Amino acid sequence: MARGKLRIYLGAAPGVGKTYAMLSEAHRRVERGTDVVVAFVEHHGRPRTEVMLHGLEQVQRRELEYRGSTFTEMDVDAVLERKPAVALVDELAHTNVPGSRNGKRWQDVEELLEAGITVISTVNIQHLESLGDVVESITGVRQRETVPDEVVRRADQIELVDMSPQAIRRRMAHGNIYQSDKVDAALSNYFRPGNLTALRELALLWVADRVDEYLQQYRAEHSIRSTWQARERIVVGLTGGPEGRTLIRRAARMAAKGSGSEVLAVYIARSDGLTSASPKELAVQRTLVEDLGGTFHHVIGDDIPSALLEFARGVNATQIVLGSSRRKTWQYIFGPGVGATVARESGPDLDVHIVTHDEVAKGRGLPVARGARLGRSRIVAGWLVGVGGPALLSLLLTKISNGPGLANDVLLFLFLTVIAALLGGQLPALASAAVGSLLLNFYFTPPTHTLTVSDPKNIVAIAIFFAVAVSVASVVDLAARRTHQAARLRAESEILSFLAGSVLRGETTLDALLERVRETFGMDTVALLERRSDVDPWTCAGRAGGDESAPPLRRPEDADVDMPVGDHMALALTGRVLPAEDRRVLAAFAAQAAVVLDRQRLVGEAERARELAEGNRIRTALLAAVSHDLRTPLASIKASVTSLRSDDVAWSEEDEAELLEGIEAGADRLDHLVGNLLDMSRLQTGTVTPLIREIDLDEVVPMALGGVPEDSVTLDIPEELPMVAVDPGLLERSVANLVENAVKYSPDGEAVLVGASALGDRVELRIADRGPGVPDSAKDRIFEPFQRYGDAPRGAGVGLGLAVARGFAEAIGGTLAAEDTPGGGMTMVLTLPAAPGVPPVRPDLPAQATT
Repeated sequence: MARGKLRIYLGAAPGVGKTYAMLSEAHRRVERGTDVVVAFVEHHGRPRTEVMLHGLEQVQRRELEYRGSTFTEMDVDAVLERKPAVALVDELAHTNVPGSRNGKRWQDVEELLEAGITVISTVNIQHLESLGDVVESITGVRQRETVPDEVVRRADQIELVDMSPQAIRRRMAHGNIYQSDKVDAALSNYFRPGNLTALRELALLWVADRVDEYLQQYRAEHSIRSTWQARERIVVGLTGGPEGRTLIRRAARMAAKGSGSEVLAVYIARSDGLTSASPKELAVQRTLVEDLGGTFHHVIGDDIPSALLEFARGVNATQIVLGSSRRKTWQYIFGPGVGATVARESGPDLDVHIVTHDEVAKGRGLPVARGARLGRSRIVAGWLVGVGGPALLSLLLTKISNGPGLANDVLLFLFLTVIAALLGGQLPALASAAVGSLLLNFYFTPPTHTLTVSDPKNIVAIAIFFAVAVSVASVVDLAARRTHQAARLRAESEILSFLAGSVLRGETTLDALLERVRETFGMDTVALLERRSDVDPWTCAGRAGGDESAPPLRRPEDADVDMPVGDHMALALTGRVLPAEDRRVLAAFAAQAAVVLDRQRLVGEAERARELAEGNRIRTALLAAVSHDLRTPLASIKASVTSLRSDDVAWSEEDEAELLEGIEAGADRLDHLVGNLLDMSRLQTGTVTPLIREIDLDEVVPMALGGVPEDSVTLDIPEELPMVAVDPGLLERSVANLVENAVKYSPDGEAVLVGASALGDRVELRIADRGPGVPDSAKDRIFEPFQRYGDAPRGAGVGLGLAVARGFAEAIGGTLAAEDTPGGGMTMVLTLPAAPGVPPVRPDLPAQATT
């Protein structure tokens, strides 16, 4: 059975008309004879939306009992039994009432799609899971109901229902979205113009990215290589030189002129060894382009202009930004340069910008990392000049009736030999010398057109020519080799210096170092393998590049290149075989990788040592607490018991009752202290396992007040508060400690206020006292174990109450913070998660704003 199609109407905010648009589409399909049913549509009391339901078949909803109330949800079984061609399912991100078949409505939709039913649904941009934090920072409201982005991205059609913020606010003011008593609150909170504008931009950008995915897929399926300028993408070609920062900033300014533009910086390295770029400069440029909102790409390619154009067309770029050449004037004899070549071959679909900078014509520096190997084009040019040049020169000179003379002819042929040596190296130059000697003998020494020489002076001239040509070729080739060797050593020293510095400063992680190795040598994958002994199997300590799902290398011998690091560690690379001269630098990388791995493990061991030291500190404080604070109630109990057992004193009933009361009070204090100590021990060892369930605050908080006088606390917990998802026992202990601490510091006659309120999908419990308060600098310190602020007496406790309270609060998914009480004192704010499935309460905002 073919899977059904999913169509989604995406809106920027409630009230833009998603449901209305969905129902309008349903009526159009019904008029065309399509079998359409309403599986679930919520009109929220909006008259115009409710009218659109008329004339459409509606599937009976399923009723569910939950917490004494009746709720209706989509009946998936009924829709599957009805099996329409198209089903309308509103509010894709909705959370179903507990007891439903699926927890989320999008899961119900997946069932319908699998059954071959086409589904039309709606969702707001704020309900996409990846945008939760962004929406919360904009609106101040955390969205509880979300849908995974991938569910929406898989939709066959996504239609944006757009409306300007001013139009949405007019609709709100006219009562077309909420009832009149909710309009003012909504307009002044969630539906502020700034909020709506930001949400609208999020929706437009998200849909634009989805459209771009469709476009890339279509171009790939139809093998379209030309650029479609549907969106500005600016590619910045980097050489690793200092001008790169200027190019990146210029491209960022160009992108800022058009909304939605992208900047992609690309560095193209040759595949024949080390790159000529400064790794330090490339790292700086990578950071710069990422800070400006762009992306950095590292591409391998021997023909830099072709690789750059291939990359630009592959990402559907519209513009390329290059810097003016740093080559000196004489260096243009080797070719027109990257900028001119890219501009010539870019075609009409790519705009090429050549940007001037301070490094223009200052020299590119020496080519590095290629040994004595020259490019293929230069070698071909050297052979053409070395072999074809003498032939053309001979043809030209023979056409001149009175030639320049044998001496000048020799100089001209020698000039061609020097050019061949500069372009192609030694072999083309030697060939040029040999061909030139033969042509000089055949055409320009009497008797001509023969290989014999009648005049001995001419024999000497030709011999000298050949010797000089060979000498020049050797000297030029040797100079080229020395130049490349010096440049390679310079590149190696710069790479190793930067590498060592970054490692010593602790700036390089193992993964980053392996990725640098992969980029530097142009490899596919790089892995650091290790084993405990010679008989143990190899394990992968770190990896960079390649497909993460692919199986890792099992042995260094399976790689194209392996570099041992000691007896039980090796760096393994796949992609190509490295030349011998590159292995020296690779060995340094391998040694640094071992150092980084050891440093990371030492950091882990240091962290564990810190935890042990903290544990020792806790144990030391615990011993101090046992020796001091626990001794006080024990001494009181011991004195009372000794007095009662004394035979030489006749105690009255009142005296006995007072002594027994002292024993009970000491035992209670001892039980409280021991309980806190045990709780802190559980928190320190990580053995606190909360059992989360839904419960009302008014069931837990009163139970936590048993340890304080009845008239010392005033409760203010509204009945309409949503339930919280917590561990009741841990919450009770946390609240008890907070209340006891507040009562202890409150002045006589001043009751501690314990109040609760709802905020979004959280519930806040506030314990406010009128005590001396705590300065801001000490608000965090009071939550540390064995800390007592101010002049608290020794008998007041061991300083664990607030530490235990915060630990339990964090264990159940909440937070605990201290604030100043208006008018003096301190307020403890305990924030707890609301139970799932309960509509969140938002101040001054109706719950429908999230649907």
